[in-house]
Amino acid sequence: MFTGIVETVATIEHVEPFAGGVRLTVHAPGLDFTDVGLGDSITHNGACMTVTSLLPDNRFTIDVSDESLRCTVGLDRAGNRVNLEKALRVNARLGGHLVSGHVDGIGDVVSFDPVGDNRELVVRAPQALAKYLAVKGSVVVNGVSLTTNFVRDVDGGCEFSINLIPHTLQVTTLGGLAAGSKVNLEIDLIARYVERMLSLEARP
Repeated sequence: MFTGIVETVATIEHVEPFAGGVRLTVHAPGLDFTDVGLGDSITHNGACMTVTSLLPDNRFTIDVSDESLRCTVGLDRAGNRVNLEKALRVNARLGGHLVSGHVDGIGDVVSFDPVGDNRELVVRAPQALAKYLAVKGSVVVNGVSLTTNFVRDVDGGCEFSINLIPHTLQVTTLGGLAAGSKVNLEIDLIARYVERMLSLEARP
């Protein structure tokens, strides 16, 4: 489990294809490696991945399957910057919201406009995720726990807006977004279970 509170921004330095996926070498100079070991889980732009080796100078590798590449964006190219978060400790403060690290869909940035010193991010989510998004609800965008300001249904899905403060823009990759960018989305974990329970209760 994770919280959606980004610990550092890292860079994908190398992409090595192998049968069934790619092996990424990630450079994370800002990450505390004192409690990172082989097999640990770290989210990369919201996608939970397993540490497969630890390298010198704050580098490590992860293996990303073809299926994960199909379901996510941003994990397939050297030079890409990614938001990192280590798995949540049981005794840690839950600063964002409960996040599984499983990307539910890919959204499209509709606009990214200045509002004073802040930015208003508007994202179009696919139809399959529309029912899970609500005003003042939680959503994960590229691994960052955020709160929606409005949600409106549109053809083929829904659009939601988020207000990004300067701090968030500085310590995550979200400041580099633009209209047309694609982002990884994870809907609220509680909404997922509520939908499941209601669907079972509605059965005859």
